[in-house]
Amino acid sequence: MAEENGAALSHSAKSPYWLSRIATFPGLRVLLWSDNFLHASRGYELLRAEIGASPIEWKHIAQYNPHWRRNASSSLRLTSRLFRDGFHALAKLATGHLVGAVPGAIVSLNPDERVFRISHRILRGTRPLHIAATPDGHLYWGEYFDNPGRDQVHIYASNDRGSTWNVAYTFPKGAIRHVHNIVHDPWQLCLWVLTGDSGSECRILRASLDLTNVEPVLSGNQQVRAVAAVPAEDGLYFSSDTPIEKNFIYRLDRDGNLCKLAELSSSSIYGCRVGNALFFSTMVEPSQVNLDRTVSVYGSLDRIRWLRKLEWKKDRWPMRFFQYGNAILPDGKNTTEFLAVTTIAVHPGDMETSIWRVVTE
Repeated sequence: MAEENGAALSHSAKSPYWLSRIATFPGLRVLLWSDNFLHASRGYELLRAEIGASPIEWKHIAQYNPHWRRNASSSLRLTSRLFRDGFHALAKLATGHLVGAVPGAIVSLNPDERVFRISHRILRGTRPLHIAATPDGHLYWGEYFDNPGRDQVHIYASNDRGSTWNVAYTFPKGAIRHVHNIVHDPWQLCLWVLTGDSGSECRILRASLDLTNVEPVLSGNQQVRAVAAVPAEDGLYFSSDTPIEKNFIYRLDRDGNLCKLAELSSSSIYGCRVGNALFFSTMVEPSQVNLDRTVSVYGSLDRIRWLRKLEWKKDRWPMRFFQYGNAILPDGKNTTEFLAVTTIAVHPGDMETSIWRVVTE
């Protein structure tokens, strides 16, 4: 059944669950779950809401003060898309410290502060795709830049709650193009490092929590070119992100066995968990293989049967300038029954966050 500003696919009697939309928030981008609280941004303002409360009320947490030009561009929908404005990643420590990624900088916030400060200027590329936090208070992010010469690529770490950053690990010249993601696995007590983009550059590596030991687990082909990874009790679930082959959802179990679970309609760079259910989204990008111009969210309750549950059509604006169509799923630990999704470059629903209750039979 079609719904305003988005589409939930028809509920079938054969489906074990469906999604019921409870709220829509224009202009918000989801970033991070912290139990039942969801952090989101509106431009360079950070907000938080308790999801499940009625009504959902977004409260101002803090802000980052960029150059005046970015304040101006972030105030309009299309210029914000053009200049990739706003927060793009967020991590939270148990102490309440927050660390975010904005264009050109890593920014940090102490619990008693209301304005993010720059703790690191990014010299290559504009920002990392994600920031990882560990229970012992360490923070990590990997360099994400074009890197045509395949120079060295660094992983940066902070052990002082985001105040300062140092190189913790370096991929040698020619090894990879860039780092896609670093994910903390609370079951295996490790970090998963995902890299790309071609041939042996595509890797999924398992690392110790201090990065003193980093070992490849999967590598060498486009199906392990991944950005989205969700740890679970039975293994690491990830989706492939390749424009030159079909894309799939996989499980790497705790014994090291790889299982292909479901085919996706396009490349995927976001995944999340809601209770026992897992979700991955797809994006619309230029490709001779992935021709679907629909942004979709796939989900599974039992992690075996995967269904396409939500979809939106790509809007008319050129992808080169105004971004690929995508459905952003937040990082962090979600203790609610709700799925949060931010859609971008779709019509209707551009730059809009929707909250969906996962309803089971």
